[in-house]
Amino acid sequence: MMTDVFSVEKRSKIMSSIKSYDTQPEFMIRSLIHRMGYRFRLRNASLPGSPDIVLPRHKKVIFIHGCFWHGHQKCKRSKRPNTNKDFWKYKLDNNINRDKHQQKELNKLGWHYLVVWQCQISKPETVRTRIKRYLDGSLKG
Repeated sequence: MMTDVFSVEKRSKIMSSIKSYDTQPEFMIRSLIHRMGYRFRLRNASLPGSPDIVLPRHKKVIFIHGCFWHGHQKCKRSKRPNTNKDFWKYKLDNNINRDKHQQKELNKLGWHYLVVWQCQISKPETVRTRIKRYLDGSLKG
């Protein structure tokens, strides 16, 4: 097992500085949806996964996922670290499995979900079209 290149204290400081909500990608998607005329709620903790954006009237939610943390397949941003491989495998695999479980639970409750990946935000018109289709009902989440 490889050791970390940073001390425990330094790694802890680095990891604690990573935001889990109110991130730049979230702000961009919220602004986009608001400009499209939709009104929404943020992080409904009573729903599985505390979705980033909740549209109760439509029974739809949107998750904005970081490619690394949620394991976006075939994305260069989701490359796993070469150090401390056992830790990262356990951590990231748990995130992916938890996401799948929460999505199944949302479906059981009659909610539809859409995942917007961090890397997709670099193409705003594509994301806008996809979200519009999802919210209008022509794209199933």
